[in-house]
Amino acid sequence: MTPVFGIAGRSGSGKTTLIEAMLPLLRARGLKVSVIKHSHHDFEMEPPGKDSARFRQAGAQEVMVASPFRYAIVHELRGAPEPSLQEQLLRLAPADLVLVEGFKRAAIPRIEVYRPALGKPPLHAEDAGFLAIVTDAALTTDLPCLPLDDPAAVADFIVRAVRQG
Repeated sequence: MTPVFGIAGRSGSGKTTLIEAMLPLLRARGLKVSVIKHSHHDFEMEPPGKDSARFRQAGAQEVMVASPFRYAIVHELRGAPEPSLQEQLLRLAPADLVLVEGFKRAAIPRIEVYRPALGKPPLHAEDAGFLAIVTDAALTTDLPCLPLDDPAAVADFIVRAVRQG
């Protein structure tokens, strides 16, 4: 099974920016990495009125948009429950690592991106499942703290963690 590693944190903490910075570093190591981004918001792959949106509006369960450069599948839930993380992982192509943004309570190895300046409480204070904290501040904690401005150090930590796990 493909190793899965979570990047969790409050909104605005820098999760996406961190993952974006780590992806080329992980790719340079020869790793094929996929990402699952969880959102609590509705989203559109194409603007309303475009072909795929029209097909979904007309009742299609899934619509694939394909080009010589990429493809995307949009599956309409239409009131069905959101698929579990495990179900979502099964839909991905084989990879060396899957990074998961969000799913902050998932039972997967994960780190928290925490910025005290946001004024929001840390997740690791209420959940003992985190392996480390990525932060831009000095913290008093028993968990390893990794610098937010050093994506290479965070990538190293993740690669070590998945190899040990």
